[in-house]
Amino acid sequence: MKKTASAIWQGGLKDGKGLLSTESGALKQNPYGFNTRFEDTPGTNPEELIGAAHAGCFSMALSMMLGDAGFTPERIDTIAEVTLDKSSDGFAITAVHLTLKAKVPGATAEQFEQIANKAKEGCPVSKVLNAKITLEATLMG
Repeated sequence: MKKTASAIWQGGLKDGKGLLSTESGALKQNPYGFNTRFEDTPGTNPEELIGAAHAGCFSMALSMMLGDAGFTPERIDTIAEVTLDKSSDGFAITAVHLTLKAKVPGATAEQFEQIANKAKEGCPVSKVLNAKITLEATLMG
């Protein structure tokens, strides 16, 4: 089974703002920011929330790391696709695929890819997941 969630982040880490959405619509363009990352909305499921958490966390980590490298992202769009598989002892989240599209003035494709991969590894949600995490990153012009 696969569930998806998405995050849009605009601006720097502390002054930026974002919107989270889930496939089911339980979260639909719900705002989040540095101090209020997630809302507990009834009716969703753990896979969607993990996807939303991962997309949001990754987007904020990327914003921070781009800022540290001297870039201010104009827009970061991240989709996290969470895979839940049946195993011999039940179910397990086995993979998360991050699809990233971002507009980062001044960054080269090489710089962007390097920083995006660093954010994928360094994001706290990535660190807590016992799953294969992949990233497809696109720098928009």
